[in-house]
Amino acid sequence: MTKEFDLGALLAERGSERYELHGKYLNHQLPRMLHTIGFDKVYERAEGAHFWDADGNDYLDMLAGFGVMGLGRHHPVVRKALHDVLDAGLADLTRFDCQPLPGLLAEKLLTHSPHLDRVFFGNSGTEAVETALKFARYVTGKPRILYCDHAFHGLTTGSLSVNGEDGFRDGFAPLLPDTAVPLGDLDALARELKKGDVAALIVEPIQGKGVHEAPPGYLRAAQELLHKHKALLIADEVQTGLGRTGDFYAYQHEDGVEPDLVCVAKALSGGYVPVGATLGKDWIFKKVYSSMDRVLVHSASFGANAQAMAAGLAVLSVMENEQVVANARATGEQLRSRLAALTDKYELLADVRGRGLMIGIEFGRPKSLKLRSRWTMLQAARKGLFAQMVVVPLLQRHRILTQVSGDHLEVIKLIPPLIIGEQDVDRFVDAFTAVMDDAHSGGGLMWDFSKTLVKQAVANR
Repeated sequence: MTKEFDLGALLAERGSERYELHGKYLNHQLPRMLHTIGFDKVYERAEGAHFWDADGNDYLDMLAGFGVMGLGRHHPVVRKALHDVLDAGLADLTRFDCQPLPGLLAEKLLTHSPHLDRVFFGNSGTEAVETALKFARYVTGKPRILYCDHAFHGLTTGSLSVNGEDGFRDGFAPLLPDTAVPLGDLDALARELKKGDVAALIVEPIQGKGVHEAPPGYLRAAQELLHKHKALLIADEVQTGLGRTGDFYAYQHEDGVEPDLVCVAKALSGGYVPVGATLGKDWIFKKVYSSMDRVLVHSASFGANAQAMAAGLAVLSVMENEQVVANARATGEQLRSRLAALTDKYELLADVRGRGLMIGIEFGRPKSLKLRSRWTMLQAARKGLFAQMVVVPLLQRHRILTQVSGDHLEVIKLIPPLIIGEQDVDRFVDAFTAVMDDAHSGGGLMWDFSKTLVKQAVANR
């Protein structure tokens, strides 16, 4: 008799081996890093914006799985939609029919993007970007894509070619012949466009790395320049889209901006089924798919699968019915303003910026001699260690999960689930204040931990 597969039994038997299994069979540096900074927690369950460990301690999630968990974890509406679609037993992915769910999700997405007309569904943010790059090159007949310094658009080869960080690109050349321009620099953009070979500019309206927003008026002016030179504007809304910044898309904060292509993913999944989408204008899709011979010129094996489409439809329903975007705008402003008020109190706190629930907390060189000497020590070992030194006690002492915004950056990025409320804001601000008090006291466990970070940084050189 065949033994039935029992997932619960498997996890009960071997779940405690999680770090050993990962170290042996997956990316071996991940458990090593987690052990080093004390992030090697064992979370037993999760709901909304919280995790719980085996002892019943709750942790506040201010990371949302790098933005994937826009509605938090295990939202009941999304869970029900997935149960329903599995129970329906649909004839999914036959490849030679047209199922209703992709059309329904595309229709719903486009209601939030009235100047766009069609959607391609893939499986991730980087795949959404790859689609946009291919479409732009094909319809313009030009080879080069412009991107911004410090941009992050994904890690597959095409997306990596428009990645503004050398640390991700090193060792993977040759990449596509694309060119970086500074975010907000219209003169640099104009110079490149005059060369006549630019297909598009791809831009994050608010960069994930460092949380830097495009200057007011930049996107609209860039759009006008691009169209003048018969090039396209691609908005990468993989992290900023679906309410993150207090509007459905971040580009909507600026009047008159109508990108030719828009990339979304992350929160559209509901945290369950990977999905990415590239939205575009009708003429672009009709030029790419110009004949029946080209019907499969760009496709994805798992794209538009029923589970992903059901999750996406459920997510958009929740966002509309529970006023998620409005909550992100109001709660984000409350959190940002309360943190910004602390810049006068703490000399190590240089800036607080962002929109909605995408907030960057930047640290900088202090004025007092005692703090400045310790700051200099950390900077000499590796830039970014102070931000990591804040992230660690936030988790270990206050059970709040955050992230450093990028390698060699003294910036913490907050991208919590869009459903957090005033109680969560209070908890974070109180914890952050306690950590900053400790940092400015000139002693304590926080600076002791810095010695561990310095040793690790020197060892990795």
